[in-house]
Amino acid sequence: MKVMIRRGDKGLSAYVPKKDLEEPIVATERVTLWGGSVTLRNGWTLMLPDMPAETRLPITVSARKVGEEE
Repeated sequence: MKVMIRRGDKGLSAYVPKKDLEEPIVATERVTLWGGSVTLRNGWTLMLPDMPAETRLPITVSARKVGEEE
C-alpha cells in the first residue's frame, strides 16, 4: 500500500490515502526508520522499504502491513 511519511510538530506520522487514515508513528524498529517496521498509534505495523538514512521527508513509499490482512 502507498503510505506518505512526514515529520510534523509532534513527530513522525503516516498517511494512508487509500484508507484516508493519518496516524502518528509511535515506535520504530530501526533508528534510521527505513528497512524496518514502524508501529502506528492505531496498532498497525508497517514494513518500510530500505532507503538511505538521509532520505528527505515527506515521501510516499510502498509499505506492507504486517499482521491481519488489509
